[in-house]
Amino acid sequence: MTPDTPEADASERRPALTRDRIVRAAVGLIEREGADALSMRRVASELDVAVMSLYNHVPNKGALLEGVAEHVVSGMELQDDPSASWQDRARALVRAFRTVAREQPRCMTIVMTRKFDTLSGLRPAERALELAEAAGFDGVTAVRIMRALMAYALGAQLREIGFGKWLHHLDTSPAADFARLDAAEFPHVIAFASELAEHDPEADFEFGLDLLIGALEALPRDASAPGQPADR
Repeated sequence: MTPDTPEADASERRPALTRDRIVRAAVGLIEREGADALSMRRVASELDVAVMSLYNHVPNKGALLEGVAEHVVSGMELQDDPSASWQDRARALVRAFRTVAREQPRCMTIVMTRKFDTLSGLRPAERALELAEAAGFDGVTAVRIMRALMAYALGAQLREIGFGKWLHHLDTSPAADFARLDAAEFPHVIAFASELAEHDPEADFEFGLDLLIGALEALPRDASAPGQPADR
């Protein structure tokens, strides 16, 4: 192949192959077709390169999945105001996690199932532990608060996905579906059918977040923590 062939010109125009390009291609593939569709060969096809060229940047599929998880978490907008109350800081952190989960839901399953020790992956945990400590919680409680906040953000997203799939498969409206139920077995479901049929994910999310923050606020804390109330 001489330098002036069409193949050579295309090669010159093609962006350089990097780990970031490979990971982004994997993210796009997962979001379109799911994690089961991911393979080194499919990613190479997405990038129009030889599969062996990927291994110069990503040693194997496991490393590629770790890169996907790192990419997703690093996309969180972790803006923080240390002067704000710990409750508002916690809300901001959970909302940031929720935003990423909504934008890349299929890749978020990779985050939940992969163990990766990267700086970007640890930043959300560091932020949650920092604000819990600032609120006066001890180390064990701070770790549990961090896990509870992340679990709520992910759980709310999974619930929304499940509810959306349920609505998609209904032949009729939710209210009509509830109306066919046995009134003796499901009196409360029927009574609240119109409320159950309403789907306001943002209102539901904020309601649950307020409940979670309120419950955390009620936990005992170190009375010596600056500006914090004494143990109750």
